Amino acid sequence: MKDSATTNIGKFEHPGITAKGDQRARVALTDPQTLWFNTGTLCNITCANCYIESSPTNDRLVYLTTDEVSDYLDQLQDRNWGVREIAFTGGEPFMNPDMIDMARVSLDRGYEVLILTNAMLPMMRRRVQEGLRDLNAAYPGKLTLRISVDHHSARFHDEERGTGAFEKTLIGMRWLRDAGIPMAVAGRSMWDETDKQARDGFAALFLSEGFDIDAYNPGQTVLFPEMDETVEVPEITTECWSILNKSPESVMCASSRMVVKRKGAEKPTVLACTLLPYDPQFELGETLKDAERAVPLNHPHCAKFCVLGGASCSA
Repeated sequence: MKDSATTNIGKFEHPGITAKGDQRARVALTDPQTLWFNTGTLCNITCANCYIESSPTNDRLVYLTTDEVSDYLDQLQDRNWGVREIAFTGGEPFMNPDMIDMARVSLDRGYEVLILTNAMLPMMRRRVQEGLRDLNAAYPGKLTLRISVDHHSARFHDEERGTGAFEKTLIGMRWLRDAGIPMAVAGRSMWDETDKQARDGFAALFLSEGFDIDAYNPGQTVLFPEMDETVEVPEITTECWSILNKSPESVMCASSRMVVKRKGAEKPTVLACTLLPYDPQFELGETLKDAERAVPLNHPHCAKFCVLGGASCSA
C-alpha cells in the first residue's frame, strides 16, 4: 500500500497550476445553500478513520457559542446569500453546551437545521432530549438529525467506532423515532459493496427498526466515499468539467462554507470546505464577505471525494 509520503508526488502544490502545468480548476460560490458550523472537535468516541480526527481529547477546534453563530446569521442577512440550511457538525455537536440554543436561534431566523450526530450518550442526556423535543414541536419539519451509521451491520460499524457502538446508536435512533424527530443517515462506501447492496442493507435495517428513512434517497441516506489521502488521484483542471460532463456548480464549495474556531483564536474563521479543517489554504477569512472568493481545487479530497466521488455533505 502506498503511503502519504509517496502518493501524489508533485501534485496539489500550486494553487493555480497542476503538476503537468495545466490550469487548475477553481470553484466560485455561485449558489450558497448551506452554512456549516463546526461545534468543536471533541467527541465522546474515537473512530478508526475520522477525517477530522475527533476524539475525547482533540480540541484543535473549540466550542462555538450561540453569540458567535448569531453573528454569522446576521452576516448571512447582510450579504443576502440566500442560504436555506444551517448545519452543525463536529466532533459530536451535542457535547457543545450551546448546541440546543444554536439550533434554536437558527430556526428562529427561518432556516432549516441539520445536526450531524452519532446519537449516543451526549444526545441522550435529559436536557438535550427536552431541548430536541421542544425544537421539533416549535418548528415542525425544520429540524433533521443525520445519524452516523457507517454500515448497516453491527460488525462493520463497530470496526470503525468500537464494540457496542452500533447498538448504542440504535438506542438513540429509536428514541428519535418515538419522539417523532426527523432523521437521515450518513454511511460509508468502504466494504466492497455496490451502491445498491449498501442501500438494500440499510433499507432492511430501517424497515426492521421502523425508521422513516428512505435508503434509496441520497438526501436521506448519504453514502460517503472513504477519504484516503494515500490513494493516487488526478488533479482537476479547467478542462475536466467538459471531459467529465460535470458542472463546477455541482461541487460542494459552490454552495457551502463552514465556520470554525481554532484553539487560541480570538474569533472564528470561515473555511471553504467541511472536509479540510486543518489545511490553511482553505481558510478564507473571518467574515462571510471574505469567504465569497473562488476556491482552487488544490487537495486530493477535492478530486476523489467531491468531483469524482460526487459527494456532498448537504442533503
